Amino acid sequence: MVEIKIIESGYIMADGGAMFGAIPKRAWQRKYESDENNLCRLAMRCVLALSSDRKVLIDTGMGDKHLDKVSYYQPHKLKRMDEALEDYGYSPSDITDVILTHLHFDHCGYATCINKDGEITPSFPNARYWLSRKQWINLLEPNRLEADSIFPENILPIYDAGLLNLVDEDMNLTEGIVLRFFDGHTDGQIVVYIDTDNGQHIFPGDLIPTSSHVPLEWISAYDINALTSVKEKERFLSEIAGDENTLIYCHDAKVVKSKVKRLNNNFIAFDKEQ
Repeated sequence: MVEIKIIESGYIMADGGAMFGAIPKRAWQRKYESDENNLCRLAMRCVLALSSDRKVLIDTGMGDKHLDKVSYYQPHKLKRMDEALEDYGYSPSDITDVILTHLHFDHCGYATCINKDGEITPSFPNARYWLSRKQWINLLEPNRLEADSIFPENILPIYDAGLLNLVDEDMNLTEGIVLRFFDGHTDGQIVVYIDTDNGQHIFPGDLIPTSSHVPLEWISAYDINALTSVKEKERFLSEIAGDENTLIYCHDAKVVKSKVKRLNNNFIAFDKEQ
């Protein structure tokens, strides 16, 4: 079995209308708080998964290389990943694998860092980095909707160092850790399934960024294909709804985990953990 550690790498602020798309504010504000400027506080939550022979980091937060490019999102309470790992008794050199769910800056910024010589290098020098080939293509030829959220300096130094592994289909990373693809928010997003002593834990990334986004039609305007997001969420939730599976939300500032159950023709989060 795999042990998991939750890492809180900091927070950003995002427009509530963007986060909840076509859902009216009078509906979403009952589920998720916003400030007087309609901004919602979002976590940038990551997971450290520990097996008998692997130390796997799932997403890395935004890092601090490009704060000037993302000032609109008001990043705050940022925590360097090396410091976060130290809290659990590990260092970046201990990490064997880094899974990048996708390449939006708030999920992969600390995949690389600036060293003492001012060069951008992989933050985890002994790790194999895992990324979908679709996301790699999106890096090389970004579409108009995502271009402002994808920064080459977060990934190209990893490729240049020979540490990048491109994934074309669902795969078992190691015993107890499975990678599966779900599109909609972006092409080739990876969802990570982890077997623990407390049942299966799943890191769905931006397929379901907060517990408020569990219902099928609650999707973000950041999703590049709304209808695909709905279909992929239904495929995902139909498989995992029930007491045996727990979702870990990457962006929910209050709810870290919950289970999901079917309600009529839809789904809701329950048994929430803060």
